[in-house]
Amino acid sequence: MKRVITGNQAVAYGVILSRVDVISAYPITPQTTIVEELSELIASGRLKTKFLKVESEHSAMAALIGASTGGVRTFTATSSHGLAYMHEMLHWASGARLPIVLVNVNRALGAPWNIWGDQTDSVSQRDTGWIQLYCENNQEVLDTILQAYMIAETIRLPVMVVLDAFVLSHTSEPVDIPSIEEVDSMLPPFCPDYPIDTQEPKAYSGITTPDHFLEFKYKTQKAMEEVAEVARKVDEEFKSRFGRGYGAIERYGKEEAEILLLTSGTVTSTSRMVIKKMVEQGMSVAGIKVKRFRPFPSDEVYNAIQGAKKIAVIDRNLSAGVGGVFAQELRASLYSRQERPQVFGFVSGLGGRDITPSLIEEAIRYTMEHDQPEGDIVWLGLKR
Repeated sequence: MKRVITGNQAVAYGVILSRVDVISAYPITPQTTIVEELSELIASGRLKTKFLKVESEHSAMAALIGASTGGVRTFTATSSHGLAYMHEMLHWASGARLPIVLVNVNRALGAPWNIWGDQTDSVSQRDTGWIQLYCENNQEVLDTILQAYMIAETIRLPVMVVLDAFVLSHTSEPVDIPSIEEVDSMLPPFCPDYPIDTQEPKAYSGITTPDHFLEFKYKTQKAMEEVAEVARKVDEEFKSRFGRGYGAIERYGKEEAEILLLTSGTVTSTSRMVIKKMVEQGMSVAGIKVKRFRPFPSDEVYNAIQGAKKIAVIDRNLSAGVGGVFAQELRASLYSRQERPQVFGFVSGLGGRDITPSLIEEAIRYTMEHDQPEGDIVWLGLKR
């Protein structure tokens, strides 16, 4: 069926269709309506899922680590300081190789206090061992929840699905919702490798000496290296069933372009319109949307930028002292390549400020007119 729903409702539908067994969450704007909707369905008896009420986001993830270890499919959602409060337990979840799915609705981190969106909260968790997938629209949100469980339970690593605050979370769009039977045929029940069994007691996540710790981290890294191929197969299967696929990246605009614009999240939708207009004006520009941030799709990006002379990156996040994180990741991924286009790192939209078509066009024109950026960060829309 097709319904006009918000991004947070799309998350809830994805969780329902995935037949999640245990949900644990603590409310924080702007993700609260996700778990409110799910808890109402559970309370009314329409959703047969266990909801664990906890006192904090740290406890929410701790509870899911126990539930996932016990062999059931789990889910939580959070934002901003809630995600930061979970930080310790994110490492525990990935280190224990648990296929937990978490939705983070991007929100700025204080100080100063702010409830609007930017990506600094999620990108600051990039080293926790979680796969990270960023969404452009509400349809992609629902579809990505389903794909996230398929990827997580194949790789045995947790997945963070990310969407922009308010622009998606509280904005309604038409969304195609598959039937539960269609999803069941694609996403079988979770079957853990080492379930808890009282007849065969085991120890989980105990202390590990230096003789073995390195090997645990090696196996986590090897699992991350498998994500690209597993995610590609999952996306292909999803597209064959529902006609929608996303890939790790998407290139759009002029087929052979000298200037590329790299974005993620909802700014990509605005960028599509800007690039279309500039191509119609005869300019040699194209765009690249990055969906999978962790593991970073280095090979896919490199193949997509062949022939380009310059790449503009618009980051809706900031690593203080370095600059935008996506620009930083792109530079790092290109460092060992023989051909490296000049990367221009732009930062804008922090704290929920709009990244308008005029700002996007400004970034592209700046990149066209300069041989190299005037510093590690080029600020867009800064009030001086």
